[in-house]
Amino acid sequence: MPRLTHACLAAGLAVAGALSAPAHAKEADVSNDPYAWLEDVEGQKQLDWVKGVNAKAEAEIASTPAFKQLEADIRAILDSDAKIPGVQKIGDYYYNFWKDQQHERGLWRRTTLAEYRKAQPQWETVLDLDALNKAEGKNWVWHGADCRKPDYARCLIALSRGGADADETREFDLTNKKFLADGFYRPEAKGALGWKDADTVYVYTDFGAGSMTSSGYPRIVKEWKRGTPLDSAKVVYEGKPDDMYIAAYHDDTPGFQRDFVSRTLAFYNDELYLRRADGTLAKVDAPNSANKGVFREWLTLELREPWTVGGKTYAAGSLLAAKFDDFMAGKRTFDVLFEPTPTTSLAGMSVTRNHVVLNVLDDVKNKLSILTPSATGWKTSAFTGAPGFGTISVSAVDSDDSDAVWMTVTDYLTPTTLSLVELGQQPEQLKSMPAFFDASGKKIEQHFATSKDGTKIPYFLVRPDNLKYDGSTPTLLYGYGGFEISMTPGYSGGVGKGWLEKGGVYAVANIRGGGEYGPRWHQAALKANRHKAYEDFAAVAQDLIARKITSPKHLGIQGGSNGGLLTGNMLTQYPELFGAVVVQVPLLDMKRYSHLLAGASWMAEYGNPDTSDWEFIKTFSPYHLFDARKDYPPTLFMTSTRDDRVHPGHARKMAAMMLDAGKDVRYYENIEGGHGGAANNAQAAHMSALAYTFLWQQLSK
Repeated sequence: MPRLTHACLAAGLAVAGALSAPAHAKEADVSNDPYAWLEDVEGQKQLDWVKGVNAKAEAEIASTPAFKQLEADIRAILDSDAKIPGVQKIGDYYYNFWKDQQHERGLWRRTTLAEYRKAQPQWETVLDLDALNKAEGKNWVWHGADCRKPDYARCLIALSRGGADADETREFDLTNKKFLADGFYRPEAKGALGWKDADTVYVYTDFGAGSMTSSGYPRIVKEWKRGTPLDSAKVVYEGKPDDMYIAAYHDDTPGFQRDFVSRTLAFYNDELYLRRADGTLAKVDAPNSANKGVFREWLTLELREPWTVGGKTYAAGSLLAAKFDDFMAGKRTFDVLFEPTPTTSLAGMSVTRNHVVLNVLDDVKNKLSILTPSATGWKTSAFTGAPGFGTISVSAVDSDDSDAVWMTVTDYLTPTTLSLVELGQQPEQLKSMPAFFDASGKKIEQHFATSKDGTKIPYFLVRPDNLKYDGSTPTLLYGYGGFEISMTPGYSGGVGKGWLEKGGVYAVANIRGGGEYGPRWHQAALKANRHKAYEDFAAVAQDLIARKITSPKHLGIQGGSNGGLLTGNMLTQYPELFGAVVVQVPLLDMKRYSHLLAGASWMAEYGNPDTSDWEFIKTFSPYHLFDARKDYPPTLFMTSTRDDRVHPGHARKMAAMMLDAGKDVRYYENIEGGHGGAANNAQAAHMSALAYTFLWQQLSK
């Protein structure tokens, strides 16, 4: 079911900007910012500063035997051959991208289902990224493959230098397992190629001056014929400069082949157009805020706001279905596949050949059901074999030909399992992740804290059975709270080794801004209401203290990206609650954020600091909330030079300002890694070990 989802964008679909502020961005006034010079990402003076502060952080945190042991343990987990090799069915084979100690950058490989069922499948290497890097003298990081139906003879493979969002696309011969010298090729930029047919692709990328949006996303999508130069490609659609992202794609479902253009104006604000055979566009006339999906004969709409249409009003958070052709012809009759309650929200849906599997969150716990269209409407049946607790996700194995789904189940203490499920039958467990840490004597609980405005905020707690409620236990609180992304339980060998196995308590807050209770939970903390997310997180921290699970000097926090903005605000607004703070790949300078890299694309979330919105934005801009006269807990800032989504200048400037004020601050910047912070397992292990070691050093005193 092809669709360009906002969750994908938020989580990392190629977003914008080069490594310095894009030329098309408006310049904000930096004359009063003494640390603006650190925004020059790859300047020698700036990199010298980075190396200097890195060395100090390494000397303090990474020089102990305990650090080296933890780094080795986490590296062994990341490199483990016993991890579950998740697969994607492409033609007759099941493909997996795999990294381990021998394959630092990774192998793209394939096997058969019969082999995959075995404990030790035989894999056929399709592309060895380490060998490619050695041959080309590059540091390519895998960004995925789009393989052409129905013969799957060719793929479009995206490769990124050092893990940045910018990537290049090359055509790959899947039969002979080699790149085509004369195949489709897209130079490094933000954007993508996608198949239309064997000799035609849709291309949306940087075509030169004026071709990118103010967010740094592609503004123009073109149709490109094989054997012709890229600059001769035909314009399909041209968005406006202040749009967010323009794309096009082909739905090759047999019997329902269609082409679409997607115009994303902002997060959760998009238009979808059917592209007719003559090239003209017909708008799918549904609310911009609705997430639109098309599969086979159906149109689905996930509503984010109430919608009155056809004499009826449908609630925000509902999932509607209609016959696509009928809708395009003007009919407005819908089946309601899901309607939220005060405790439920739609976590996702997966489409098989004949069914739709609904995944619903009920107080942040997954529940599955099966919907089947019939002549008399949609019928609901139970999903057989799903567990009662844990994070459950399902995805279709082959939505064109099969009613099978992959089902993964995980929680904080139980290693992840992968099962193959023929709908209506008991799951066939195929793979299980090994236990990477000792989970004995530990338990998972869910509690609710009361926020400042009286809202109940759920949070998960992982604690020792024999916890002493005397406030002495080192406790790590994690959060995100943005872009309607839900924080649900998941198994992490790193958290287990780095925290739980040491006897620490781990907590995850389901604060507003996330998606745990659907659109209303997200919208409750947008723009001028952003403070509610921070009040929620503080309420969870206060609840942990009130329950005597921990105390301020033993309570640490960690978050990245939007979660880095969260922890930055906790640092500056609630310093008295915490004994240590880790701020990763963060937004911090909210006056400048919309002028740096992909920042302009997030104004629907935070507001526009170049307007009167600054009056409320400045109340959650950590860079501006810092007060040199105040005391702050020990802090570690972490980012990546190659992060071309959230500019490393945020972390650099905040750390420099606090260091100059004599505050207890460490800073570590990985030279590679993109927005994820690390480009390979060695870097990921090092970064994780730095964070957990720092936190344990501070909180176990």
